[in-house]
Amino acid sequence: MFLQSSRSNYRLLSSSISFRQFSSSFSISSTLHQPSNSCLSLSSSITTSSSTNMSSSSSQLSSTTTCNKVDHCQGILTPSSPLTSLYDAIETFDEGYLKVSDIHTIYYEVSGNKDGQPAIILHGGPGGGSVPFYRQSFDPKHYCIIQFDQRGCGKSSPSACLEQNTTWDLVNDIELLRNHLKIDKWVVFGGSWGSTLSLAYAVMHPYRCLALVLRGIFLLRYKELQWFYQEGASYLFPDHWQYYLDAIPESERHALIPAYYRRLTGNNEEEKIKCATAWSRWEKATSRLFVDPSLIKRAEEDGQSAITIARIESHYFNHAGFFPRDGWLLEDEQINKIKHIPTTIVQGRYDVVCPAYSAYDLHKKLSNADFYIINDAGHSAKEPGIISELVNATNKYRTIPKSS
Repeated sequence: MFLQSSRSNYRLLSSSISFRQFSSSFSISSTLHQPSNSCLSLSSSITTSSSTNMSSSSSQLSSTTTCNKVDHCQGILTPSSPLTSLYDAIETFDEGYLKVSDIHTIYYEVSGNKDGQPAIILHGGPGGGSVPFYRQSFDPKHYCIIQFDQRGCGKSSPSACLEQNTTWDLVNDIELLRNHLKIDKWVVFGGSWGSTLSLAYAVMHPYRCLALVLRGIFLLRYKELQWFYQEGASYLFPDHWQYYLDAIPESERHALIPAYYRRLTGNNEEEKIKCATAWSRWEKATSRLFVDPSLIKRAEEDGQSAITIARIESHYFNHAGFFPRDGWLLEDEQINKIKHIPTTIVQGRYDVVCPAYSAYDLHKKLSNADFYIINDAGHSAKEPGIISELVNATNKYRTIPKSS
């Protein structure tokens, strides 16, 4: 389990972890729970189609991919056949900066139809920054697409700053941006950490959300962090895990997130770059269904980008996402606030960064949501089956009444 550092919210105890947040103390069991096995029998395999050929009319892809439908588990849907492709790349028509605190200024941009259905894209990480690719999941004739770089990353400033940088600061930034752009309600779209932030925002501002489109569900629970950054995914990628492990002395490897956090927030610049590169390399190596060497090379060559995302991620993870309790997003009190919001959940079956059990746990709580498991996909938003269902979801919600 994690070892308490002077700036961490984790304490090493014999049977529990103590969370200290919002001037309160909570204790949760450190025992890792097994993911639900209530849905193990899969029905017949069906065939859908995929390709990398993209078109402006959200046309169909051509080669094959397989998906399983789970018949006796209500709400798990069969992905579309043939698959739907991305819209063409578009340019922004508005860009700007918004001062959100005495320290932070965030960069935002707007594209698509300025009079269209508003949609906000919440990028991953935290600290990943927004990229033009994300807006291609939206029909530019029907959507006004808003993107912004969260505190400390991308074009927002100051870069990699951890002060005044919490989940709740980001939730507040989203509201400040909505008011700045004079938007009443919008579709909220987020993957990975973006799904975490989308849910947190929806809980705090449920009647500002026309719909939720969520991919690669990350609930920022202790067992999810343990799986990817301590022990679990390491069994599937032992060769790439070794690089991640080698950056930390053996005496500290029983608590890797705090060990990385200490170095990424320390004063030794050489150590900081080494750890940031190892952290980023591990994430890039595991993000696709098939390992993409070009992503690993990018992680190894772009030291400054690696420092930004590794610093911010380790900051959030070392502080349990700044949530009051482990599993807070799944508690009935929070879920009851968002059950009325139309929601689509898209999850790669072989996502090892954000394993499918988190998406399934969310689906059980939000049983009214459309839920797709893509059988030949990992974590990346660029997997063809995931692209298809994200585009289908945004197409579905493009005409949802703004008064919903």
